[in-house]
Amino acid sequence: MIDKVKKEFAKRFGPGAALYTSPGRVNLIGEHTDYNMGFVLPGAVDKGIYAAIKPASGGVSHLYSVDYDSEVSVDLAGDVLPKPQWAKYIYGVAQEMAKRGRKVPAIDATFGGNVPLGAGMSSSAALESTFAFAFNDMFGLGFTLAELAVIGQMTEHNYVGVKCGIMDQFISLHGRAGHVLKLDCRDLSFEYKPFDPAAAGYRVVLVDSMVKHNLSGGEYNERREQCEAGVSIIAAHNPEVKSLRDTDPATLDKYRGEMPGMVYRRCLYVVEEIGRLLDGCDDLDAGRYDAFGAKMFATHDGLSGLYNVSTPELDFIVDAARACDGVVGARLMGGGFGGCVIHLMRESVADAYLADLQVKFNARFGLTPRVIGAVISDGARRLE
Repeated sequence: MIDKVKKEFAKRFGPGAALYTSPGRVNLIGEHTDYNMGFVLPGAVDKGIYAAIKPASGGVSHLYSVDYDSEVSVDLAGDVLPKPQWAKYIYGVAQEMAKRGRKVPAIDATFGGNVPLGAGMSSSAALESTFAFAFNDMFGLGFTLAELAVIGQMTEHNYVGVKCGIMDQFISLHGRAGHVLKLDCRDLSFEYKPFDPAAAGYRVVLVDSMVKHNLSGGEYNERREQCEAGVSIIAAHNPEVKSLRDTDPATLDKYRGEMPGMVYRRCLYVVEEIGRLLDGCDDLDAGRYDAFGAKMFATHDGLSGLYNVSTPELDFIVDAARACDGVVGARLMGGGFGGCVIHLMRESVADAYLADLQVKFNARFGLTPRVIGAVISDGARRLE
């Protein structure tokens, strides 16, 4: 992919480009907790977006997507939103930077990636983070990595229509090889947790359910609104409660009678998930991979039964994982409604389990799921 991006740039714009990259991510545990001001535990992966970029003369930027074989000319400082969906992410980043007093000059750029699209590995955040990091580095804009993450998040909110949390952009910019990141989504404080499953005889693998993962619809935003509705009910009695982070299962149960059943179930999942993540960090500190994996299964049960963001395909994969001795944890990953199941499994059973799963999945759904390895890697950076 790097060679493709570089060659395409040279063909279209000549020499002199700088090369930047930013990764996709996996999230071990802590799903839908980010916009509820809880914690998340993501890691950057060895798959990302790669961009060749050079300042351009004049006010018009020329952007080319290798993956979509699509080119657009756009004024990044103007008020005309480009039509291609992929271009809105780049335009939005520049616009959000301008709102903060730093104008992004015109550029020529080509980019492409190997983050599997629609798999819940946050290819959109990788795209935003690649260009945010590149603009900041190339033009000396002076943003911190945390500020760049917020810029990416606001790009999603204001130019794409997805009210996402901060996790995806934050880990794409802050990733560190051999570590996952415990991120407090309320104040953006964080700490790195060592995570080296290979050294302990385990493997992290994603299995794609082959169901398209698209959060631009209303389901994601609806879940967020339901959580906010629950918080409003609790806060009417407890003004100090600003988010689900500020409550617990007992308090939630106290006001259950005032909540629609759907709102209660959404809130219960989030509150329990925040607790699971904190306990899971203790497991990682102690090297208890099996105990951590059990919490991944519990997360899936909550996402499927309480948050209702699973699909038959995702549930099928998790049920198969649960039935295999040696697969210690599995759950749907990402916002839901499709995408991947992340597995934590013993190396000794991995190949046999995955081969068997592909056969059984094909027999049930008529498709062979993709298997995607994930190695925890570094975050956004300039390559050359």
